Amino acid sequence: MRLATWNVNSIRSRAERVAAWLERSDVDVLALQETKCRDDQFPEMPFAALGYEVAHVGYSQWNGVAILSRVGIEDVEIGFPGQPCWSAGGGGAGEIAVSETEARALGATCGGVRVWSLYVPNGRTLADPHYRYKLDWLAALRTTAGEWLEKDAGAQIALVGDWNIAPENDDVWDMAVFSHSTHVSPPERAAFRAIVDAGFADVVRPHTPGPGVYTYWDYTQLRFPRREGMRIDFVLGSPALAARVTGARIDREERKGKGASDHAPVVVDLAD
Repeated sequence: MRLATWNVNSIRSRAERVAAWLERSDVDVLALQETKCRDDQFPEMPFAALGYEVAHVGYSQWNGVAILSRVGIEDVEIGFPGQPCWSAGGGGAGEIAVSETEARALGATCGGVRVWSLYVPNGRTLADPHYRYKLDWLAALRTTAGEWLEKDAGAQIALVGDWNIAPENDDVWDMAVFSHSTHVSPPERAAFRAIVDAGFADVVRPHTPGPGVYTYWDYTQLRFPRREGMRIDFVLGSPALAARVTGARIDREERKGKGASDHAPVVVDLAD
């Protein structure tokens, strides 16, 4: 079984490109993030023509996650238990506080593997309310994911997607540039490590060691040709899933050319 994750940065803009990549890559299950569309806007036809079933959750032109599978999709779940809501508005005079669950997590069982497509909040800046939201979101995921393994130590679970965290110094092209930024702060890295410590291993890194190995390159300032990127897209596997991993790669070629996403797909091969 071949599993992949890809922040496509708008599926409607890149549906044909993603479909062409699926044909070339022989991927069985693809988790997508940042689809940027409502459910009724998701372009299912190109993927259905290739034999993929689609599960998607999206409420607006922001966020959005999906799972495409040619090995079945069962028990689709929108959001994980305990997933925090984003609260907008301070509730001051004349202002109403609004809380909503964003389209950032989608689970489905595909070919016997419980796949979670995750788009972790960005955090924006260290002083932004989104930063606390991000940490709370990750803490809730760690609690829930840990409970899954406590209930079934042999569960095949893949937590995949855009984590918006560079957990090691090698995961950014220049730490000095990010010294006062999100993605590399000690609390974010600790939150990522807590999920690893709960039993979910980074199954890609052993096959794609750094430094200089990235999954994301900003569109500006020639970051991609200058190899100035970040490694923020990961596949974290439960012990039973990690034991099945036979190989992994980051498809850097898909960051090239006109109309590319600013992220590259991450691919993992699993033994039968």
